[in-house]
Amino acid sequence: MLQMQQKVVRITRASRRRPVETGLSPTLPFAVCRRLPRFPAVLKSLTDQLAQGRALSEQQVAAAVAQLTDEQVPVEMKADFLSALARKGETVEEIAAFARELRDQSVPVPLDPAVRQEELLDVVGTGGDRLGTFNISTCSALIAAAAGVRVAKHGNRAVTSKVGSADVIETLGLPLDLTPAAAAATLRDQGFVFLFAPHYHPAFKHIAPARKLCAERGQRTLFNFLGPLLNPARPSALLVGVPRPELCEPLARVLQELGVRRAMVVSGAVRAEPAGVTPQPPSPLDYLDEFSTLGETTVAEFYHDRGFNVSVFDPTSLPLQSATLADLRGGDRADNARIVRQVLSGEDRGPKRDAVLLNAGAALFVAGQVRSIAEGWERAAALIDRGQAAAKLHELTAAAKSATEAS
Repeated sequence: MLQMQQKVVRITRASRRRPVETGLSPTLPFAVCRRLPRFPAVLKSLTDQLAQGRALSEQQVAAAVAQLTDEQVPVEMKADFLSALARKGETVEEIAAFARELRDQSVPVPLDPAVRQEELLDVVGTGGDRLGTFNISTCSALIAAAAGVRVAKHGNRAVTSKVGSADVIETLGLPLDLTPAAAAATLRDQGFVFLFAPHYHPAFKHIAPARKLCAERGQRTLFNFLGPLLNPARPSALLVGVPRPELCEPLARVLQELGVRRAMVVSGAVRAEPAGVTPQPPSPLDYLDEFSTLGETTVAEFYHDRGFNVSVFDPTSLPLQSATLADLRGGDRADNARIVRQVLSGEDRGPKRDAVLLNAGAALFVAGQVRSIAEGWERAAALIDRGQAAAKLHELTAAAKSATEAS
């Protein structure tokens, strides 16, 4: 489990009192770390430090990233390091340091200064809930774009789900292969762009085999929840979904430390129970990496003009239809693209629409477009019912088709 900030302070102070037997000084300058020789013993010594329960300094994280992205370092050694870090429990400071190092290695998106002046939104889930829902975040992001919010959605193909955001975006007819300059122009002109993660994080190809080995061992890693922190457009506002409520607060604190202005990190409960039956005692919960219409949602949030807050959101005040998890499930990429089109066009007015209205409403709130999630729900419903959501998708696909034909 991720360690909270209070515990981090204790670990950090303790590590200062003990000699660091890693072969690498915690105060080694960044420039020196980046010039380290290809010497796998550095990663091994850091792995031993983690096995002792001792947190990594920012400089040690920089050295670890240099080793993880070095193709000369053995895959098994990388996997051992990632496993040891997960078993120790990643601190807020460690996650933020890894995110900063990996973002520095990403391919930048050359945004226009005028675009950067505006709030830039991403709506994204870490994945990992394994509940098979359709692409709620992608649909919600398109509605936010229809509302006039600039959206830079960062994503990948399916890893822990049947259909990733890139799969459904591609099936809808939007491009994955934009150059950084073309992506910046699309965001400026169309207000929405999809940033396909592999194109912007080339160093990850040297980490992927270690992640795969960890997965085969049944060990999750830092990278299971790092993706939403690495958007190369550096959005100022984020709605991030995670599959466990205990991840909400630490990841929100990481986003705050990374300089994000406005964010919500959420995990929505799904109570598993037969229809019409209230279990006694309450049954175990599954969790969506979204706002849930099927139970309460844990929310960690902060805004540049307001303090950090952790709360529980109860959706029963909204005009929800009766629903179960089965009502929110998707299928393959063609099925999920069809669902997105049907929700945006207003053809689907059932529980899937409710899930999108709730998440789109939250996205509009995070982007500063509305004063509450309830107001955001109403705004999202109006965008669908007036045809603006479907028109936005048509605008985006038409522009993509024209660009393809012109090339």
